[in-house]
Amino acid sequence: MIKTLEWTSQGVRFIDQTRLPAEEVFVTCATYREVATAIRDMIVRGAPAIGVAAAMGIALGVKQSTAQDVAALRTEFGLICRTMGETRPTAVNLFWAIRRMQQKFDAVAAQGVHHVKVTLVEEAQKMLLEDIAANETMGRHGAALLPSSGGVLTHCNAGALATCGYGTALGVIRAAIASGKRLHVFADETRPFLQGSRLTAWELMKDGIQTTLIADNMAGAMMRQGKIQAVIVGADRIAANGDVANKIGTYSVAVLAKEHAIPFYVAAPWSTVDMNMSSGEGIPIEQRSPREVTHHAGKQVAPDGVLVENPAFDVTPNKYITAIITERGIAKAPYAESLKELSQNAVALVGARR
Repeated sequence: MIKTLEWTSQGVRFIDQTRLPAEEVFVTCATYREVATAIRDMIVRGAPAIGVAAAMGIALGVKQSTAQDVAALRTEFGLICRTMGETRPTAVNLFWAIRRMQQKFDAVAAQGVHHVKVTLVEEAQKMLLEDIAANETMGRHGAALLPSSGGVLTHCNAGALATCGYGTALGVIRAAIASGKRLHVFADETRPFLQGSRLTAWELMKDGIQTTLIADNMAGAMMRQGKIQAVIVGADRIAANGDVANKIGTYSVAVLAKEHAIPFYVAAPWSTVDMNMSSGEGIPIEQRSPREVTHHAGKQVAPDGVLVENPAFDVTPNKYITAIITERGIAKAPYAESLKELSQNAVALVGARR
């Protein structure tokens, strides 16, 4: 299994996703600020992976603190959390992870500085294992939705590289193939950062899964030719009404799928569901550097001075989504009701275990 990130005695170790597929290079971040830079510069990316990376960065910062008492440690902890929160605004998993680490800090603060440090490191490592388990469960839930054979289109990368292992959308594809389904994956290149061509195609080929790479503007033609039987993507934030923020271009794919009567699925862990966000209208959209559009592989491909729009994400309204697959189960329209039910069922289950 690809190790997207891991905790080591030297720091947090990442596979550098900006160097793939040409080079498999690993980077070890020795401080929390280096972890924040790795998130911001997309050395690590994908909403679930960003969340766990932030938790590990927070744990690393607290572990290295020289604070002698909890009050001083709390002040430093606040700065560490703010630094992580300023890296990438759209992925709600980032803020979920920060809140979870804040709650854990508060829960054990009375037991002293050493106990806080040990507990936060353990919590971050626990979150990594939970993410892998959630992805595997999600895969089992979603596998039944995919056709027994045919083409499946995906956009951006929602595989092991976007998570702590196995993947969300690609995890569903992996589980479906493991169950005996004969699927051929069509991977959008995903301009301008090319996560589909650099990461998804690389990851699927590593697994021996039949994969065809296509340019983003080919998806509609592939659908019209009958080559696509389903679409499955990941998500960076899912609103309470089922609107989904995902990599830029996802909305276009969803509209095309609707026009061609092709099911459009979203796979994401529950930590991506933001029940406090009533609709996609309120989701903040990260704006990235114009250089990602005007340059490719360091070479200029656009005229000097041209105006550039480079939103990293777009929002797909719930009316285009056939189902949302999570580790807690599958939600279908009306999403405001089905997501609320999944949320309440989980709360009830936690209460029963206490």
